[in-house]
Amino acid sequence: MAAPSRRKFLGRLPLPERTFVADALRTETVGGVLLLLAAIAALIWANTPISESYDALRDFHIGPASLGLDLSLQHWAADGLLAVFFFVAGIELKRELVAGELRDPKAAALPVIAAICGMAAPALVYLVVNIAGGGSTDGWAVPTATDIAFALAVLAVIGTSLPSALRAFLLTLAVVDDLFAILIIAVFFTSDLNFAALGGAVAGLVLFWFLLRKDIRGWYVYVPLALVVWGLMYNSGVHATIAGVAMGLMLRCSRREGEDHSPGEHIEHLVRPLSAGLAVPLFALFSAGVAVSGGALGDVFTQPETLGVVLGLVVGKALGIFGGTWLAARFTRAELNEDLAWPDVFAVATLAGIGFTVSLLIGELAFSGDPVLTDQVKAAVLTGSLIAAVLAAVLLKMRVRKYRALFEEEERDEDQDGIPDVYEQDNPEYHLRMAEIYEKKAAEHRRMAEVTGASSGGGDRPA
Repeated sequence: MAAPSRRKFLGRLPLPERTFVADALRTETVGGVLLLLAAIAALIWANTPISESYDALRDFHIGPASLGLDLSLQHWAADGLLAVFFFVAGIELKRELVAGELRDPKAAALPVIAAICGMAAPALVYLVVNIAGGGSTDGWAVPTATDIAFALAVLAVIGTSLPSALRAFLLTLAVVDDLFAILIIAVFFTSDLNFAALGGAVAGLVLFWFLLRKDIRGWYVYVPLALVVWGLMYNSGVHATIAGVAMGLMLRCSRREGEDHSPGEHIEHLVRPLSAGLAVPLFALFSAGVAVSGGALGDVFTQPETLGVVLGLVVGKALGIFGGTWLAARFTRAELNEDLAWPDVFAVATLAGIGFTVSLLIGELAFSGDPVLTDQVKAAVLTGSLIAAVLAAVLLKMRVRKYRALFEEEERDEDQDGIPDVYEQDNPEYHLRMAEIYEKKAAEHRRMAEVTGASSGGGDRPA
């Protein structure tokens, strides 16, 4: 009896999934560059003689106090704009569950285990450092998050053309990472509950779900309802971003007959640029502005809270994701794609140590009663993310020729039919088209040779 074939890990993606991943990551890359620019602008602004204007703008309050929404601009960015980010994350998660890498439990096991280990290891590193150093354990969740937009911005800057399978693996890791970050925020950072407001938010979500099930269309129905649900969720004591992810998960992401795109995919296509291009960069602008000096940077490596964050992002993330992936592959009998090697997985795991958006948010929540420590933890997030980015850039550059060759092979489309040739190699019609193309090229070369021979006036013509 023949042995069962081993499942391929990081193999070629199906064409529809590859197209979706490419489109999603293209938007995330642009958003990541904007995020990077916003973070740099915030750091420069907060460390110049006009830093008081930055603090004044960040702390400026606006909103109806009667509704409990008289918030600072920084608060609006963290609770309001990030709700849009988590709404997109909810749609991504729903799509992964019904049509992506997570729909098959066997295929999902590996990235899910890798993501869980990639969150547990940084938390463990943080706890060990702070228990040994006598620091606060409240920030254990800060180094657990991966910022996919920032990671892709680093890829864009260093110019590495990662194969689509590695990019999809990074995206799936980030989606699962976002899910657990949402659960952490909901469970561990919920203040005293206002049950009346929470009940109203739940009722609003039920109405949102009911309207979707009845195929009611129109942004003018859903946007006002979403704002009401968000306001009630904020006043309930549950972090307001939970409303965003809940509504994202309710959207239908499976296609019906005759549909080119599901409603979830369509809405994600519309909202993702708003999230990546506006919401997240503005959050970075109001959250990344911390005072940085030689003494402050030195404190990052001497205080247990900040050292735990840096080591969690740089060491914990890389070892957790790589170790979880290797163990899961071994015990699920998954075979690594022959075009890649385990150092490639380690490089991606190191890249996942870039924690920015959600790490900054959790840092603000974990140390909300201590503004000085909050800024120090933010500096640690920036420092750890920078170190992880540099290490990942070095590791990826070592394999850049291999990646470029694989990427060019994936993109090659010699018959120019819009479908990469690697997806048509088993199709007889493809080989017939390629034979016709090669014959036309050969005929063109023969004609050119005849013209060249005639113009030179010498030699016999070929028969």
